[in-house]
Amino acid sequence: MSSRETQPRVRRERRDVHGILLLDKPRGLSSNAALQAVKWLYAARKAGHGGSLDPLATGLLPCLFGEATKVSGLLLDAGKRYRFTAKLGVTTTTGDAEGALLAERPLPPIDAGVLETVFTRFRGPIEQVPPMHSALKRDGRPLYELARQGIEVERAPRSVTIHSLQLLDWSAGSFSAEVACSKGTYIRVLAEDIGAALGCGAHLLELRRIGVEPWDAVRMLTLDQLRALGEDRDALDACLLPIDSALAGWPRVELGDEAAHGFVNGNPVRANPLPVDGEVRVYGNGRLLGIGCPTGDGRVAPRRVLNAS
Repeated sequence: MSSRETQPRVRRERRDVHGILLLDKPRGLSSNAALQAVKWLYAARKAGHGGSLDPLATGLLPCLFGEATKVSGLLLDAGKRYRFTAKLGVTTTTGDAEGALLAERPLPPIDAGVLETVFTRFRGPIEQVPPMHSALKRDGRPLYELARQGIEVERAPRSVTIHSLQLLDWSAGSFSAEVACSKGTYIRVLAEDIGAALGCGAHLLELRRIGVEPWDAVRMLTLDQLRALGEDRDALDACLLPIDSALAGWPRVELGDEAAHGFVNGNPVRANPLPVDGEVRVYGNGRLLGIGCPTGDGRVAPRRVLNAS
């Protein structure tokens, strides 16, 4: 982490900010540290992020301000897309380049065809054992804290889905690939498991997130780009996406004034047309009011109500 991220900051008056920033998180910075840097730049009262990235990783980190934090749970469940590079023949204690050396093995004959054959084993539903160096908790303690003390505990395999796995490059004992996967997928475990299937082991060298449904990396901004805007709050706010960008593709329900008033006050209200089931985004006068659930009798009940104007 650079001194710029760690230096003391002048106290700023906080303000209400509502929206979503697609941050290009730099390598070496934790997700929370990146979030706090952005929160300070915006002088925002309330902020959260939509799914952690390891310090080793770079790329898409959705930063949610104000009422947008109410949709953070949806992002944790969203599918993700990554590009990664793995080194073959070397395993480490953490499964990535930051860990200590565990073992080195000679490489068997490997080419793009061999890698593609192995990749087929990892497409679709697979089982993964979560790594010890992860934020999963055991008896209230993150596993990475136990790992740092040399303690290893048994972890049950988890079911995840690899929607696609595409080889991008292969050279000098390493390979690069792009993967689209379900929530809860550990890419360093995927790299390790591919290495194990090849018979030589592997560890993760680089990891970049390029998609969190429903967004891709096209509109990402770096911390330096945001810092360059200085105190220009209008320019900073222009970088934000609306909250309903997180709900792209969801069925939309528009309410009249009376029904909208009832909805934001926590009451089920009549809406027509209304899907039979599944959550919907609810609007009044073109403004997103929140997320609703059909009740089965022609009404929609509020699940999340947004108070942003």
